[in-house]
Amino acid sequence: MSDNANNQPTNQESPLAKNVHTSSETFESKESGNLFNQIKSFIFSWQLKVIITAIALISSLWVIFFWKHIIALQSLKGWANHAQAEAIDCMMQDSNDDKYISCSAKLDNQIVPLECGTSLFNMGCRVNYGSASPSVKLQEKSIAN
Repeated sequence: MSDNANNQPTNQESPLAKNVHTSSETFESKESGNLFNQIKSFIFSWQLKVIITAIALISSLWVIFFWKHIIALQSLKGWANHAQAEAIDCMMQDSNDDKYISCSAKLDNQIVPLECGTSLFNMGCRVNYGSASPSVKLQEKSIAN
């Protein structure tokens, strides 16, 4: 009877195998815990705060610099849609501090010089008649009458 009991396969693992599994599981948990601690320390570190502050500062300066251009482009697109013209582009900054940026549109195969507002309270464009070609001047006067 004792021979039969010794010859049957058992599902129990040897103590050596248990130690191998336990040590590898401990090693994995130490690695994941170590990685978690590294991520946690980076999130609360001064380097991340400096990076976030620099990104916020650069983004703010970018928006401040391009804000007037963005508003003028929206005004140009609105004017071009209303006049059934093709919007071309606007200058980057107001060159003479009159709160208008010089823009251009294409109307009936002619370039129309425009001045578009740079404020949310003054959105829209006006034709710069001093720079417009004679046919655009006549066409705009006939539209106004």
